[in-house]
Amino acid sequence: MTKVNVHVTLRESVVDPQGIATKEALQTMGYNEVENVRIGKLIELELTGSASEIDARVKEMCDKLLVNKVIEDYRYEIGEVAGK
Repeated sequence: MTKVNVHVTLRESVVDPQGIATKEALQTMGYNEVENVRIGKLIELELTGSASEIDARVKEMCDKLLVNKVIEDYRYEIGEVAGK
């Protein structure tokens, strides 16, 4: 089994209201050094198959379902074989 981490973030041109609210909350708590916050998501997948198959399938999953390509960017990391 191979573990894949997909990191999804809003495009820089998209306003991130959750990030703005988090920044303001942190500053209210005294963390005035925080200048910007962007919130994203992490999707963890466990797949079987060869490295090239996994790479192609993860890209396909992201393009078809996991990522809204209009407003989000993504990258993924294919990790070591996960032992169970």
